Amino acid sequence: MESNKPLISVIIPVRNGQDYLENCIRSIEAQTYDRIEILIIDNGSEDRTGEVCGEIAAAYGNVRLLALEKAGVSAARNAGIDAAAGELITFVDADDRLCPDMLRVLYDGITGTNSDVAGCSFFEWSSEAEWAARDRGAPTADNAGYTIYDAKNYLKDAVLCGNSRCWSKLYRREMLDRARFPEDLAIGEDMLFLVRLLAGADRIAETKWAGYGYFQNPAGAMFRKFTPDYMDQITCWQLAREEVLRMDRGLDAQVTALYMMGIMLTAGKIAVLPAAERREQSAYVEICHERLREAMRVPGARGRLSAGYRLKTALFSLCPGLYMVLYRAQKAFHLRVKLAKRVSTR
Repeated sequence: MESNKPLISVIIPVRNGQDYLENCIRSIEAQTYDRIEILIIDNGSEDRTGEVCGEIAAAYGNVRLLALEKAGVSAARNAGIDAAAGELITFVDADDRLCPDMLRVLYDGITGTNSDVAGCSFFEWSSEAEWAARDRGAPTADNAGYTIYDAKNYLKDAVLCGNSRCWSKLYRREMLDRARFPEDLAIGEDMLFLVRLLAGADRIAETKWAGYGYFQNPAGAMFRKFTPDYMDQITCWQLAREEVLRMDRGLDAQVTALYMMGIMLTAGKIAVLPAAERREQSAYVEICHERLREAMRVPGARGRLSAGYRLKTALFSLCPGLYMVLYRAQKAFHLRVKLAKRVSTR
């Protein structure tokens, strides 16, 4: 073990991840940076996750297990931060995997550029065959180049341009002493965490090299049908907008456009519910409508939307009921086309 290098704490929140966790751990144990501790935060699992965690902890000397009652992914990550011994900290989701060089690349990014945070890109996979093909062909990152940002430019050019994930990044421990994940939000919590963390950051290093394997899990939060917790997406963007404006009021139109997109995504989730469930959630449609009309008053915000979103927001703001009917019909049509293509290729 490279005792002269700082310890990296890898925090893995997991709930009902018995089918994924072991392979995730193996990818971390295979890192070319080998001074690592792994903290598994079992967040009230109801399958064999607890048993699998125990077996993993017994097999590897650098694995620690923390068991929580069901408290949400933010509480699990925060508990991991509190328990971590490392000078550097990263987060990995239990169904994802790392390429062997990822932690070394991020460590080099932090130390070589004197940054507070270093991040890399990611790639998506959805089957073992896809992972094996990518793993065999993945290039090493000996010559990974870094773009250096200050906090305001990273907010403008990265976080507000889609790089709002907390994973695939390495953080100096002192940065996480200033920011925690919001435990009262179920969606969008990582984006809000990043926005708040940037208020105390001087330099962020980012490489385009893709070292993080993001598993397209059909059971993931973004693929589930609407529940009232999904309104957290709107709350998250409201709070993020307040934080962004404290840092740079010139970003109001950009962050409000993203807020509007979040509102429309939430309304779309409600639109595709069965009829009885849509009626039960009608109050949330009205909230979406009110929030959108407020956001549309921000100068320049709608102009930053794509043509498709400009059309959607215009229709939803004027006639939300009609919009919901048309959106549902469009989704049903696309589903029929997709099913017809599958049948025709058999």
